[in-house]
Amino acid sequence: MSRRLLSLFFALFLCLPLIAAPLKIGVFIPGQREGSPIYDSLAAGAERFASENPGSSVRVFEAGFNQAEWQEKLTSFVGSNRFDVILTSNPSLPDLIEAIAPFFPSQKFICLDGYKTGVSALHTVLYNQTEQGYIAGYLAGLISSSALPGANPQKKAGMIIGQHYPVMDTLIAPGFEQGLKAVDPSFGLDIRVLGNWYDATKASDLAKSMIASGVDVILPICGSASQGVVKATKDLNRYLVFFDSDEYARAPGTILGCVALKQKELAYAKLAEFAQKATPWGRADVVGVKEGFIELLDRHPSYAQNLPQSIRGRMSDLIAGIASGALSFPAPRL
Repeated sequence: MSRRLLSLFFALFLCLPLIAAPLKIGVFIPGQREGSPIYDSLAAGAERFASENPGSSVRVFEAGFNQAEWQEKLTSFVGSNRFDVILTSNPSLPDLIEAIAPFFPSQKFICLDGYKTGVSALHTVLYNQTEQGYIAGYLAGLISSSALPGANPQKKAGMIIGQHYPVMDTLIAPGFEQGLKAVDPSFGLDIRVLGNWYDATKASDLAKSMIASGVDVILPICGSASQGVVKATKDLNRYLVFFDSDEYARAPGTILGCVALKQKELAYAKLAEFAQKATPWGRADVVGVKEGFIELLDRHPSYAQNLPQSIRGRMSDLIAGIASGALSFPAPRL
């Protein structure tokens, strides 16, 4: 082969897209996929990666809501020795992975929505949910302070949560309260704890009690039980803001804002990084609006139809400030 042809060959080779080797991907869901948008998006991101990389496969395992069983089920899942990488998502999972990793030295793990450093087989990525909570709280405060028909002058907003856990207590709830008080320092936050992630009847009762006490905007973070909060709030003509995914269609005119985590996109990106052998093992990263993985879904028709320009303009200014770095909300260490 002449030198000229050889040079042309290498030039063409370098221009070819880099095709990832086929991966066997295990997705461990600590809960259930149906009714849990964050877990559905996790699995969907893995499935998209597999569909675009011939020969790759995905097995999704749902571990259920009993947290006492998660470690045993994770151990069994890993012990099948089927996977190049196991993808999961939950603040509790890094500790469980750290406990079992020494028994499976060849297994790699990627955990989204969690934070832990120093485990050589694990890479974690934590969403800056202080930032996410602040955005939701700021919007809730603007809604409650507005002339919308369901708002009242009592300056009370609420959260209905499945349970207390470090991310909730350290990031989400403080961020939400900071956002409320940025609108008006006199705002109070009423937090009610469901005690599980599925009891829609109890969640409805908590929402009704909260509304009776003067709350006019609620942020539910209680898994599939949120359907009870939606029904109660809709029936009583009050308002909701939502976390993690696009929920507008569940109750148009009642759900006035959604602050989404781009879980599907992050799952895909982290699997692509793994396929190129570029995963920063042992490291914990934090992502938010600036990195493109937290988003106020303000381009949805329902958002524009149900919120006045005065609120939408202030929210646009807030998001622009965060994206530019002019405003920052450091995520505390868990």
